[in-house]
Amino acid sequence: MSTAAAAERVARDSYGRLVALLAARTRDVAAAEDALADAFAAALTAWPRTGAPDNPEAWLFAAAKRKLIDAARRRKTAQEGEAQLALNIEELEAETAARELPDRRLGLMFACAHPEIDESVRTPLMLQAVLGFSAERIAAAFLVEPAAMSQRLVRAKKKIRDAAIGFDVPKPNAWPTRLAAVLDAIYAAYGAGWSDPLGADPERRGLAEEAIWLARVLASLVRHEPEVLGLLSLMLHLEARRPARRNGDGHFIPLDEQDVSLWRRDLIGEAETLLRAAHTAKRPGRYQLEAAIQSAHATRAWRGEADWDAIILLYQALSELTGSPVARLNAAAALARRDGAEGGLAAIEAAAGEHPVLKTYQPYWALMADLCARLGRREAACAAYEEAIARERDRAVIAFLERRRDAF
Repeated sequence: MSTAAAAERVARDSYGRLVALLAARTRDVAAAEDALADAFAAALTAWPRTGAPDNPEAWLFAAAKRKLIDAARRRKTAQEGEAQLALNIEELEAETAARELPDRRLGLMFACAHPEIDESVRTPLMLQAVLGFSAERIAAAFLVEPAAMSQRLVRAKKKIRDAAIGFDVPKPNAWPTRLAAVLDAIYAAYGAGWSDPLGADPERRGLAEEAIWLARVLASLVRHEPEVLGLLSLMLHLEARRPARRNGDGHFIPLDEQDVSLWRRDLIGEAETLLRAAHTAKRPGRYQLEAAIQSAHATRAWRGEADWDAIILLYQALSELTGSPVARLNAAAALARRDGAEGGLAAIEAAAGEHPVLKTYQPYWALMADLCARLGRREAACAAYEEAIARERDRAVIAFLERRRDAF
């Protein structure tokens, strides 16, 4: 493995593990990130001469730990006595003396979701600290200027340090105020990986697996939390269909045209078991409803048709629960699939009338284009296709829309 490839693999797979472990004792996330960045720079200098180590993660951790300790000693103040600094260092070294580095990512995520951290920055903070997303990329996802997002992230990390927020996974009675932010961050990570189905983007490669892994750990820790089970079920249902989302040439295949024989039945079965377990708690939530929607789609694998009645009802319930315009749009799309294009188009136009923001949403235009085409409204269909294409970034989806437009 080349030096660059080894560094890239560790950066992709282990960034959050290393940041969480380095910051667990000092509670200084920014310092841990700086130390790890220095360690990566040292690796790019040393590894071409010596070769990549057998355990690049351990090498990087040891290098970052030394740099973190040196930096802490240099900036030691009267408020941080020598004894406390020494204790932090000794605890860190003792904790990492074992051959396998402990995993503190979940603790870091709960630190990012602490009530002391402003709610608007919790998920962006988790995406950067745990998953290594750049401030620019996070800013684009949240429609915020990069400079403003950077400032928010810096302030949040300073709050963790100054308030001495712990990195331990909290006891269950402290979860309600922080669990939702953790779940949202995990799902945001999955969404980033889901939007790169071929793994072509090195920044997003592996994020879907990482998110599923984090959800599995959460589910093992709190089996009584139905929304954790719901989120894991949702992601497994989606992941089960990944092999069918592109054909051999990389062309996008919409859900209702996918070859169900390519869907992973093992993941669907696990997702269904989790959803049933969540249902026994009788505490429905967003992720359980979304998982149930995917479950209703999955029935096509053995019945030949999705359960459209259930999908419509579930999207309506999700819209009522969350107030989401997207859920309202999806309910209208399901209605169109069940009852025909004319009724579906009326429902979509009604949804956009109540929620004008939908007209900035790419799937709205893609759906409008499809329904107008089915109704023979050529001019409206072509205009909607152009809007949908202009708002799409995935080249495979753009090509799919262009083929549909040109065939009309």
